[in-house]
Amino acid sequence: MRPPQGQVGVVVSVEIDAGTVRRGDQVMIGGRPFVVEDMTALAGGGKRLLFGGGNSLTVARATVLWAARMVDPRRIP
Repeated sequence: MRPPQGQVGVVVSVEIDAGTVRRGDQVMIGGRPFVVEDMTALAGGGKRLLFGGGNSLTVARATVLWAARMVDPRRIP
């Protein structure tokens, strides 16, 4: 995962769920990396994650995944 041009940061592993997923997160599904391009909120607190190439994944509110996320270590959370 490379940072977009002009951005600095490091890639870290984060635990995500429907409430914490962000655009740009890279999720491994079946051994293949997918980058979240867009998402749609669903009833019950879930989200439909949209990836490049028309692929999607529906994440329930309680589903926990691991993702790679670009963060700026100089920014205070």
